[in-house]
Parts: sequence; C-alpha cells; structure tokens
Amino acid sequence: MKKIGILGSTGSIGSQCLEIIKEHPQEFNLVFIAANTNSDKLIEQAKYFKPKYVCLANKNEYFKIKSSLSNSIILSGMEDMHNLCVDSKPDIILNAISGYKGLSLSAKILENGIDLALSNKESIVQAGDLLVNLSKKYGSNIFPVDSEHSALWQCIIGEKKNNIKRIILTGSGGPFRTFPIEKLQYVTKEDALKHPNWKMGKKITIDSATMMNKGFEVIEAFWLFNISYDKIDIVIHQESIIHSMIEYIDGSIKAQLSEPNMRMPIQFALTYPERLKTESDNFDFIKNHTLHFEKVDYNKFPCIQLAYEAGRKKGTYSTVLNVANDLSVELFLKDKIKFIDIPLIIENCLSKHDSINNPNLDDIYNTIYWTEQNFKKELVNL
Repeated sequence: MKKIGILGSTGSIGSQCLEIIKEHPQEFNLVFIAANTNSDKLIEQAKYFKPKYVCLANKNEYFKIKSSLSNSIILSGMEDMHNLCVDSKPDIILNAISGYKGLSLSAKILENGIDLALSNKESIVQAGDLLVNLSKKYGSNIFPVDSEHSALWQCIIGEKKNNIKRIILTGSGGPFRTFPIEKLQYVTKEDALKHPNWKMGKKITIDSATMMNKGFEVIEAFWLFNISYDKIDIVIHQESIIHSMIEYIDGSIKAQLSEPNMRMPIQFALTYPERLKTESDNFDFIKNHTLHFEKVDYNKFPCIQLAYEAGRKKGTYSTVLNVANDLSVELFLKDKIKFIDIPLIIENCLSKHDSINNPNLDDIYNTIYWTEQNFKKELVNL
C-alpha cells in the first residue's frame, strides 16, 4: 500500500486524485492533503478521507479548520507545508499546486528522496536542470502527470533513447484554433475559458487558449526525456484522443490514445510500474473513427515560440517566461489586461533579462523576484 500526499487537493487534479484513492482504498494510504485557500473544500475532503495531516497555506483559516476537524493534525502556512512533505513519510507526493510557487515544494520532495508525481509543470519549466539533478542525487523519481508527458513516458518504456527520431506533442488548439487572428484583440475572459475538450482550472485553461501550455510542455519534455529541442515537434489534434507520439528512426510511430480525461495519467503516475484496473467502457473506435491533424499557427500563438526560444537559451530565461506568464494570466482573469497583451508582456520581460547560467535555487528565487518587479514596470508601458 503506497503512502500518498497531495499538494493542491482542492483543485481539479487533486480532486481527481482523491477519486482514484476512493475507488482503490486497498492500494493507497492518504497521509496528507494540502491546499492554498479553499478551506471549505479542504474540510469536506478531510472529513471524508480522514488523512493524518491537513494543511492550508492561508494561516488566517487555521482556527476554522481546527474547529471543524477532530481526526487530523491541522497545520497552516507554507513552512508547515514544506515540513509536512517530509514529516508525513510518504512514498510519493502529487504536486498539483498551480503556478510558479510550487517549485520550492517540488525541490523539497526530491531532495528528501521522495518520488514526485508532477502536475505543477511550472516547477520543471523554471528549474528543470535543478530538479533533474536533485532527482539523480537523492534517488527520487519524477513521474509526469501531464497527459502529454505521461503519453510520451508510456511510449518510451522499453525503448532505447538513441532510437528516437523525434517526439510529437499533440495539442487541441484550444478555443481559438479556428478563430481569426485579427479578432484576438477582442477576446474576453469568458471566451478564453471555453475549452472544447478539457475541464481544467482557470489558469491552465487560459494557458491552453494562448497555447503557452504547449510551450511549457516542450520545455518539460526536454528536461524529463533529455531530448534536443530540435527533436520536439507540436501538431494540432483537435479531438485530444492521441495524447502524444514518438517517432523512431525506422519510421515506426508509437502513440498513446485514450478519452480526454486526467484520471489515467494521474493513476499511472501513482501506481507505476503497475497498472490498476478501472471500471471504464472499452474505447469506442467507431465513435472516434476520424482523427484530424493541423500545423501550428505560430503567428496566432506566439507564446509557443517564446517558450522554444527561452528553453534553448537555458539559464534563467525559462524562469522569467514562467513567472511573467503566470502574472499576465492572473491580470487577464481580473480583466486588467487584454488577451493579446499576455505574449507582449512576456516577450518584453525576456528581452530585458540577463540570464544566469546553471542557476541554483537562490538564483531561481532572485529571478522570480526580478521578474515580479520588472512585470510591474511593463504594465506601466502598456
């Protein structure tokens, strides 16, 4: 029985992870759940699952949670959350926190020899070199939870790396796949949140609309699979049935297919190298008899190109990319900037950054601070 901890239990990925644990109680021992601000949902989850530890980052809600729960040890604040990752002695932790602040937790997990089921892609985007080295040094594993990287992982098992010709990330194209580029300046928050295939949190849904999420996935693939950027391609696949592919040097292509939901990649990360049987219907090839593929329109989705460029430059460029994107999306969701402002702000922040090669954790944090300060200056110039 694996001992599981969940960071970000009240979000979409964390909630689906709890559903998996609920369906397979004989396989998992939930030792802690942790969230940022959603105290009501955290209390509801804790009452049902009764984990040993419950933690909320927002200290102001401590007494509310304490008075509502009697079967768990209640903690609060980011320091407690970091300590919890070690003190609870889990076998694996799902980091499903959204945004760039999940990095320190990913680092804490890996440096203590604990396996990391990584949904917080921002961690590896802004500090891939650091996290990969921590994983190697302390013997911990990074198991991808993104559907695309789970697909690549499953396709690469049993293969030799030097036989890989390229990897192919698929993307739905989001809500603006067929949208005229000249009308993007009029896009509203409501427009951007209407993803055609996936039900996700607001932040990742906006990243899908700008296709920055695909750019992040390129960087993530580079670090997870040690594949040159020149061998990482993207193709638009509107049905989201093929989650990604690997083409080998003999022309053979492996693809991982399934219905567009996150249950399977979450479960595979938690159970690897085993698979758990699920009570799902057989995949319907007749219903899904047609699959479409299109080229990426880099003019419409400049965020992808920004990600390729930041990734190739290495150093702390991808940290700036990540933080500037997070802050831009946050303002867009608050109706403070336009949709088309997001890549402009990111590009301007990147152009003014003096990168640090082979950054340590302090360098990353200093770059985060620099980006936050420079971001404010960019807003003045809009």
